[in-house]
Amino acid sequence: MVDFPIVDTHVHLWDPDYLRYSWLDGIPLLNQKYMPEEYRTACGDVEVEQFVFVQCECDGGQHLREVEWVSRLSHQDDRIRGIVANAPLERGKEIDDDLVELANNPLVKGVRRLLQPESVDFCLHPNFIEGVRLLPYHGLSFDICIFHPQLANIIKFVRQCPEVSFILDHIGKPDIKNQVFEPWEKELKLLAEMPNVFCKVSGVATEADIHHWTPDDLKPYIDHVIECFGIDRVMYGGDWPVARQATDYPRWVETLSWVTNGFSESESIKLFRENAISFYRL
Repeated sequence: MVDFPIVDTHVHLWDPDYLRYSWLDGIPLLNQKYMPEEYRTACGDVEVEQFVFVQCECDGGQHLREVEWVSRLSHQDDRIRGIVANAPLERGKEIDDDLVELANNPLVKGVRRLLQPESVDFCLHPNFIEGVRLLPYHGLSFDICIFHPQLANIIKFVRQCPEVSFILDHIGKPDIKNQVFEPWEKELKLLAEMPNVFCKVSGVATEADIHHWTPDDLKPYIDHVIECFGIDRVMYGGDWPVARQATDYPRWVETLSWVTNGFSESESIKLFRENAISFYRL
């Protein structure tokens, strides 16, 4: 187990009584309030010193209210050091006013326009690419959240945005449940060849058999990620509370520690702490 304070790059918080999240309907485990105090309890013996809030796909038009809400929460819990906000970047240049407002909040470090529910071609739409290309002018990065069949077009998309800092969430959501490696394995390597792309080792157990997974099921996928991106471009993410569907928080930290037990102390600190602070400018 990690014996130093960690930085979690992927935490969700929500209060369905404050903002509406239609996607939570029908998922009783998740369709309840998840606040910093619940997160603190869930972490158990794991010491999380800082964390990054990642947008939770509240219903349309509420993305700026979500940022305001989390900013208020940060006054109650100073572990909240960064926000990855939602923004409809497919509006192209018309989204610039929203980006100005987001960038004026010192907690906002990046944007995530969720791509996983969209078609495989969505990321190649000119207006979307135009919106993404605005991000570096505001000092903002982009979180890529996709399912593995979308990865081929994501490579084409990223190649058109060389000035943008990208981070791939949940290692691109490969089909771990069925132990499928290709074409994810090859495509991930191609994506990692672009130096402006980083990768979160997060949400991995959720892509496995959520009731019966073992660390051995996850290890070859995590090993490949680290081999492709190198120790300087990978970072830990808890994906709480979504990951509760497959694992409790300490078990995920323990699993990643086991997979990387050959790391030196400095490498472990990069994975669980330093790379996050650097990428998200915490």
